Amino acid sequence: MSSEAPLVARAISANDPLPHVKNVILVMSGKGGVGKSTVATNLTMALSRLGFRAGLLDADIYGPSIPTMFGVGGRPVSMDGKTIEPLERFGIKLMSIGFLLEDPKQAVIWRGPMLHGALQQFLGDVNWGPLDFLVLDLPPGTGDVTLTLSQKMAITGAVVVTTPQAVATDDVFKSVSMAEKVSIPILGIVENMSYFIDPAGIRHELFGKGGGQAVADFAKAPLLATLPIDPSVREWGDKGTPVTKAAPEGAVAASFVALAEALLKVVGAKAEAMAASDGDDFQIDRSGGPGGKKRLPVAK
Repeated sequence: MSSEAPLVARAISANDPLPHVKNVILVMSGKGGVGKSTVATNLTMALSRLGFRAGLLDADIYGPSIPTMFGVGGRPVSMDGKTIEPLERFGIKLMSIGFLLEDPKQAVIWRGPMLHGALQQFLGDVNWGPLDFLVLDLPPGTGDVTLTLSQKMAITGAVVVTTPQAVATDDVFKSVSMAEKVSIPILGIVENMSYFIDPAGIRHELFGKGGGQAVADFAKAPLLATLPIDPSVREWGDKGTPVTKAAPEGAVAASFVALAEALLKVVGAKAEAMAASDGDDFQIDRSGGPGGKKRLPVAK
């Protein structure tokens, strides 16, 4: 799929906070330290390279990484006193709580309702404009953020990031289960830090193997990519330029572009399936159930 191919939008209701955004992609894990922000950053950059209008929302209120990944400082402004203008770099529209802090080392100490309110503002009060894709970098865990998003709008689906070892996949399985319970489609799995190629060209699987495929099997979703450990990803990320932008002809950038292309195929297939069924199989009940009180089942 290229930027010239028709991109079918998600189902957008009258009260959707992002009426001009065709597709909302969640990058989630359930586990910290697996590289969600790196994947979200370079996936968004790869989608832009492929010609799509893309934005990136840093939904990790307590640990925002996007300002560092994109090397962006400054504060957003409002042109009309009603909406906030996102910052922009490399053609990507960006929003993060990190842009609003006086000190980048300042901690955000909020309870759930304040986090919920900030997320709603980032969705509804930011002037995202027309976008083909808005990628959301979610925090670790299976808490308020994912639940809020599932209730507020139709989501194209989630890209779930894991690393190969069991200490990661044990938590990632829970994230997949939560997504299923709140009717967020799993578009595919990314196995990050999958292997390392040493200077002699020998491949090392430092964290074992098979974890990404195990999550994909559990989610009944494709394994979209196995991404290598490469020092350039960290080096360019620390410098504020995604490796997909900094070294676009390199092997690492190519792996992220391949991830974006695999994602586009899944999104395209999902759109075709929706068209074929007239949407009958994709209706999601966001009423909250009887009395408006939706509760997730709790294992005992």
